[in-house]
Amino acid sequence: METIEESVFARKRWVPEKMRAFGFRPVGDGYVLERSFLDGDFKAILSVTEKGAVTGRVIDAISQDDYYQLRQKNATGAYVNTVRAGYEQLLEDVAAACCQDVLFASDQANRLTQCILERFQVEPDFPWEKEARYQAYGVFRHASNRKWFALIMRVKCAVLDKDGNPALVDVINLKIPPEHGEALLQLPGVYPAYHMNHKTWISVVLDDTQTDEAIMAWIEGSYRLTE
Repeated sequence: METIEESVFARKRWVPEKMRAFGFRPVGDGYVLERSFLDGDFKAILSVTEKGAVTGRVIDAISQDDYYQLRQKNATGAYVNTVRAGYEQLLEDVAAACCQDVLFASDQANRLTQCILERFQVEPDFPWEKEARYQAYGVFRHASNRKWFALIMRVKCAVLDKDGNPALVDVINLKIPPEHGEALLQLPGVYPAYHMNHKTWISVVLDDTQTDEAIMAWIEGSYRLTE
């Protein structure tokens, strides 16, 4: 399940100069911020790794214990909702002060988006951006017929590997000739398409398992097949 921190910072990139100005201090290869909220009743401790991954703790100022109710889905009382809302607002303030917006969570997805713009003069649209679960689903369409030739989504690894892994990853769905499917699915990071026809579409994980050049070649093929 996506954490509160992952939800807020999924489409953000940290800017070290802004982080230091806001109060983050360098620790090892990352940064740490300690900040009180709700009139000092709670303290948040945010840790950001060198690669931008964020984890957080919320400490009860009186007991000095972690406030675990924050992350329990069945904890829905007025008090825990107040704490949760206060923490989420703090994270939003941190994001506004210390980050820049990006279209997608993964570096490779953003690099490929730029490549698609340069090659086809197409930018993604986000038809489901009002729905939290699907807001980062970006569709690339032909300017002439509005058909999709690529779709970038953020999904759980479990929907690809069927192994129950809840970690999130960006994938790109691309159309392929049916006769190429068997060979492509032998490659690392390539799967039967999530939520699309398995015979004519594939999902490629955007974690640099496959190079930008290889994926761009498949994108160009998908573009031609959907003209």
